[in-house]
Amino acid sequence: MLHTKLAIFDMDGLIFDSERVFMNELGKVMLNYGYKLTKDIYIQTLGLTGKNLEAKMKDNYGLDYPFAEISSEARRRVTSLFENGEVSVKYGIPELLAFLKKCAIPCVIASSTKTMYIKKYISIAGIEGFFSDVIGGEMAERSKPYPDIFVLACNRNDIVPEEALVFEDSENGVKAALSAGIKVICIPDLAVPPKDIMDKALFCAKNAFEVVEYLNKTNI
Repeated sequence: MLHTKLAIFDMDGLIFDSERVFMNELGKVMLNYGYKLTKDIYIQTLGLTGKNLEAKMKDNYGLDYPFAEISSEARRRVTSLFENGEVSVKYGIPELLAFLKKCAIPCVIASSTKTMYIKKYISIAGIEGFFSDVIGGEMAERSKPYPDIFVLACNRNDIVPEEALVFEDSENGVKAALSAGIKVICIPDLAVPPKDIMDKALFCAKNAFEVVEYLNKTNI
């Protein structure tokens, strides 16, 4: 039996194969406005939201970069792809969620994406029943790599950080979990975090199936 009292999931790139989708759609919209998105720049934005994300994009593209217009159009495109069933749940995630449910460990989502979209996407995928709470990026004062959203998840569920376990895919997400004092398992997506960051994670997996195997062998 696991000792963990709360499992906290990131969403994009962790539950859904959506980072690549958003990167592609954002790139198309940006081209229409005369900007070129690179993978390196997109990776810099993983885990960011709101003003922090806007500042990062304007650092790269200038103060006149129309952040709100481009971001809104990209989000509309991605949502349409979700609605059309073109964004998949990542390999092993349903099995990981089922395993945690069997262990009676509540699962919540803490993502930089807005709450309304998180709820929509997990409903479309039919996995909303696995999650007892959803915390979107607009609910946290600061974006990852600051720990705010994970601390909020713990507070809302009346546990201390040491009793939680975070599942993340990005460097900023792993940093945020570590800063919150929460154990973290990383399943890298678009980019593998640097070794010094990964060495601080509890476990680094290729997919969620490996996480189930790891949890079966441990007692965290």
